[in-house]
Amino acid sequence: MPVPVYIKERAGENLNLKDRVKKRRGRTEIIVDILSAAMEGTKKTQIVYKANLNFRRARKYLPYLEEKGLIENIGSEYKTTEKGKQFLRDYQRMDEQLK
Repeated sequence: MPVPVYIKERAGENLNLKDRVKKRRGRTEIIVDILSAAMEGTKKTQIVYKANLNFRRARKYLPYLEEKGLIENIGSEYKTTEKGKQFLRDYQRMDEQLK
């Protein structure tokens, strides 16, 4: 499955409150959601909304992802780098293997 289709499917998961509480995201899932949200380049506010984060958590993850070379900050926008896109492809393959 191509990365954009996988991303849309992940974003389209509508879970009710009970299911969301049971299904807490780990660090890797949060990173995947941030990188997915920034694929085409977007502002921090949109990343927060698309990745379902708060600003405090975004302030923690965005510098970390920049340091690792997975995302880049261009002016007021963040964009997933090629290394970040490769990370998403690798994560997708791993996730499919574990299902």
